[in-house]
Amino acid sequence: MLTIGLYNTYDPKRIHEAHLRAIARAAPVAYAFNFHLALIGFPFEGKDEREIAGEVAENTTIGEGGKYLIKLVESGKFHLLDFPKKGFPSQFGEVVATTSKPSKEKAVKTIEIAEMAVRGKSFIFLIGLGRHGLPKEAFKIAKYHLDITDGKGISLETCTAIGIIPAKIATVMEALKWMKRERR
Repeated sequence: MLTIGLYNTYDPKRIHEAHLRAIARAAPVAYAFNFHLALIGFPFEGKDEREIAGEVAENTTIGEGGKYLIKLVESGKFHLLDFPKKGFPSQFGEVVATTSKPSKEKAVKTIEIAEMAVRGKSFIFLIGLGRHGLPKEAFKIAKYHLDITDGKGISLETCTAIGIIPAKIATVMEALKWMKRERR
């Protein structure tokens, strides 16, 4: 299971248009590359996944009016999570903080993540939603730090990261699978 984890560092008290746009943008990407989508620390008190999908669909034309978010809900690939105190539920696997400045001790390359994912390992890729990116706690919880530019240290705008992280990982995974088939 591979999951895009949108980590709300924008406003933990109320939903803004920026939240809804980010969700609407992430849903078709998650759907296209067979990822799950998790919202972390979003203030949707008392609402379930279906209600949130409906709210996003009512407020956007992105992703064909929320169509892909609804498809994620229907397939059980849309999740609501609280801010983690010690970690995430185990089904999400290893936590990966996405950053242009990974620590040397936790840095991992895209190909290493793809190799582990091909072997069945699950990952949740945390993407900070807000001006300040991920909080320090997220970096501490994460087993890995991924610079999707593989060492170039290029900081990407949030929506760009939402698109490129799953696309690159899925592409490298497919290449690895193809190479394995060709060796047989």
